[in-house]
Amino acid sequence: MNTSSQEGGWLGRQLVRLERWVLTLLAATNRIRLPGPSVLPVAGAVVGLYSGLAAGLFANLIALVSGLVLGFPSLMDDRKELAQSFAEARWHLEYLIVGVPLGLSALVLARIMLPGGPRDEVKRRLKVLGLLVLGALSLYYPLVAMAAVNSVLGHTEDVGRSIQQLQPWLLPLLPMVGGLVVGRVLRNRPETHGHGVPEVVKAVEREGRLSGHDGVMKLVASAITIGTGGSAGREGPIVFGGAAFGSEVGRTLGFTRRELAILLASGAGAGIAASFNAPIAGAIFAMEIILREFQLRVFSPIILASVTATMVGRGVMGNAAMIRRVAYSMVSGWEIVFYAMLGLVTGVLAYAFIRMMHGAEEFFQGKRPGRLSAFLGRQPMSLRAALGGLVVGCLALMHPVVWGTGHEYINQASARTLSLTLLASGCLLKLVGTSLTLGSGGSGGTFFPMTVIGALAGGAFGEVLHAVMPALTAPSGAYAMVGMGGAVAALTRGPLTGLMMVYELSGNYAIILPLMVTCTIASALCHSLVERKAGVDPHTLRRTPVRSLVAWVEPVGPELPAPALRERLLTAPVAALPVRGADGQLRGVVTASTLGERWREAGDESTVAALADLARPVSVDTPVGDALEAMDTQLVDALPVQGDGQVGVVTRVGLERFLRGERRKPRAEPAFAATEIPR
Repeated sequence: MNTSSQEGGWLGRQLVRLERWVLTLLAATNRIRLPGPSVLPVAGAVVGLYSGLAAGLFANLIALVSGLVLGFPSLMDDRKELAQSFAEARWHLEYLIVGVPLGLSALVLARIMLPGGPRDEVKRRLKVLGLLVLGALSLYYPLVAMAAVNSVLGHTEDVGRSIQQLQPWLLPLLPMVGGLVVGRVLRNRPETHGHGVPEVVKAVEREGRLSGHDGVMKLVASAITIGTGGSAGREGPIVFGGAAFGSEVGRTLGFTRRELAILLASGAGAGIAASFNAPIAGAIFAMEIILREFQLRVFSPIILASVTATMVGRGVMGNAAMIRRVAYSMVSGWEIVFYAMLGLVTGVLAYAFIRMMHGAEEFFQGKRPGRLSAFLGRQPMSLRAALGGLVVGCLALMHPVVWGTGHEYINQASARTLSLTLLASGCLLKLVGTSLTLGSGGSGGTFFPMTVIGALAGGAFGEVLHAVMPALTAPSGAYAMVGMGGAVAALTRGPLTGLMMVYELSGNYAIILPLMVTCTIASALCHSLVERKAGVDPHTLRRTPVRSLVAWVEPVGPELPAPALRERLLTAPVAALPVRGADGQLRGVVTASTLGERWREAGDESTVAALADLARPVSVDTPVGDALEAMDTQLVDALPVQGDGQVGVVTRVGLERFLRGERRKPRAEPAFAATEIPR
């Protein structure tokens, strides 16, 4: 009896301890806070997961379309090879071991937390993140299996290699059919047109949003274009798709506009990282091209997104470098001069590509002089895209580099397996073919075709130099690699992106010096040519008032609490609000870009007075140039405006967008929309 009593007493004490432990745990969970800045790096990593999945899915969609077009071999004849492919696939079961507990823990934690107040937002964010992690795992392994099947079918690499087996009459027909299908798919979705990267840049500039549905449509349409032989790149759709998913995640998690822009950039950079197997280049692309800033607060989400996307992409698409690594060393100091000349060549080529591509767009849209352009402008988009595909298919008869992405010819140029004639003709035909594919209405990117053009141009340049001065120059393969970086730097006006991409792909530190010279000169030259062609009339800055560019919004008072201010900014037409002082006069502005950092420093009890920027108001008749000068002088990105009995705000982003529109207006001759390519 005593023993039973003792056991019952011991059990009772243990139950009491367990109850206290559970209550302590519940109390601890209810004190969890997940503000936007603390969740942003985790959200960036999750966005990277899905960007890597999107890159793998896109590559397999292209392989599927190519297989339908070029013919699938019989899997029954390759059952042993298929089994070996599955055995060698990168399943990475450690992802399952780590990911499932993390996702389930987030869901369980969200479940046991008590509802009410700020905890509801924490519960929602935990639930969303947990579901996203589990969803990524459920998609990863089917994609790995699909990639294993495609590797046996032979269409995961060198998608244009099998065209030699086709009848010649099929080469023009297949891109034409692809253009017809893509034109029908995108006919009612003008927001999915374009090259992918410029649309993301615009969304970030406006601190806006991209639709996840549009991202999927862009991937499908681009896979059809490339798989049927259209000359276009993979990176534009991947950048658009990754950014669109980042936008959807940010909106679901309730981020501010500024945090949303960072997630957009994270998804875009992750797409580049997964596509090129180059995480550093992807992160730099996001900061240099998309976000256009190198601040510490954007590093964590962007870098984590690039890392996770690269890991997922390697699992689905393989760990091998997309481009074969070439041994390189500088033969003489004279080569720096030659690489500077190569920078000039690639800069001019990138500018010619921009002009030709937008010229083709205007021609097919009926905006160019002549009856043919007017006739095409009256036709449906599907017919225009089909005609463009027909011409591109005819070009593929002349040189197979025009077919698809053509990335296998980068390897051939770097390995010196192409003659000077094939290098030069391939460079010019790829430039024309890509311009026609995208200008007529096909879907795809410009980034990757430019790498092919740069590699072929660099190879041709190196062949000539090496033939004339063999003792002073390296073989042409080195110039092909450096030319690729120079072409990317010129097209994007981002020298760091071109430099780091080729450095990661080559894996050779010795190539850094030539890359630095070529990328810098190419980027500066193309930027100068574009700005000269699309310059702003100086009189526009002086004679155009800001009246039509003002967002009329109700000002906020200095005592408005920070949480209420955040809600006002989220619902405002622009990411800035004018601030009225205690005396009723306009005293400054508060912007979404500075709210988060100052809020973290001042705390939840802060008010507008501690979060706003002091800025002198301007009138509605202030010229655009004077408003920009005032922003520079006062170190702000927005100004309060008063006039016509109203109060509003004008932002630097809005003024710069207006000036870009002015650059595209024709003056002495029709100007090409060169700034549609990001700089």
